[in-house]
Amino acid sequence: MKTILVTGAAGQIGSELTLALRERYGNDNVIATGHKTKPSDELFASGPFQFINCANLNSVAEVVKKYNVGTIHHLAAILSAVAEAKPQLAWDVNINGLYNVLEVAREYGCSVFTPSSIGAFGPTTPLDDTPQDTIQRPNTMYGVTKVAGELLCDYYFKRYGVDTRGVRYPGIISNVTLPGGGTTDYAVEIYYEAIKKKHYTCNLKAGTFLDMMYMPDAIKAAIDLMEAEPGVLKHRNAFNVSAMSFDPEIIAASIRRQIPEFSIDYDVDPVKQGIADTWPNNMNDSAARAEWGWQPEYDLEAMTKDMLKELSKKLKEG
Repeated sequence: MKTILVTGAAGQIGSELTLALRERYGNDNVIATGHKTKPSDELFASGPFQFINCANLNSVAEVVKKYNVGTIHHLAAILSAVAEAKPQLAWDVNINGLYNVLEVAREYGCSVFTPSSIGAFGPTTPLDDTPQDTIQRPNTMYGVTKVAGELLCDYYFKRYGVDTRGVRYPGIISNVTLPGGGTTDYAVEIYYEAIKKKHYTCNLKAGTFLDMMYMPDAIKAAIDLMEAEPGVLKHRNAFNVSAMSFDPEIIAASIRRQIPEFSIDYDVDPVKQGIADTWPNNMNDSAARAEWGWQPEYDLEAMTKDMLKELSKKLKEG
């Protein structure tokens, strides 16, 4: 039987996607890999784990051959805020790493899931109801790598027939994994601080609307897309997927409906604010809904209730 390989398996999305894939397909059939970050005890104990360097083609090829891999979920990446601080590293990991994965997939007949991001858009992109196919001129290194990655995946499908698929994720909110240096990190941190301090100082200003998604829906999108029949996919890569859009005041109001004494103030980070101002307020995901039946399960109120419940248990146990 062909196995599934997950790169970046110790990261925000990868750590939860790996466990979901193992539950669905069997622990030994999902190979988790990472570069430097140590996986959680739960992830490490649940199935095979290996350290690899995606920027080294042979490192990827050896694991694919060893485990007879048929599908690669390529999640290893440098996120937006870190990418601006370390642009050379971001290019090496986000582009050279993807190129190596695609080359190995071409040689060994693997399908590849690669997430893109709202970061692939830029200041000249329509901010509201952002179309599936529209102008993409990002002014961040993260955005540049995401656009290049989308085009590279398209090329490998058209030129070599590699079964490449992907979505443009909005900000991802998780009750399990801590943020990893992204512009939308505030939407996770705010829940922790609401429980611990009943107050949060936000580094994005009020009125900054961004697309967001709860982690269970992010995992659902990846699995649903990879299980879709190939013939129904017209776009294949970089499908817009959306679940909710809010600014810091709206998420704070949602929290206050559960914790009435919660308050928020602002200390704006100019780097993160500058990035956020070039990203869509909300994406049009009609192509994903039409082509492979995308449908999120969580809205803001449902997510807030679940986040506060799960984080309260987590912080109490910790």
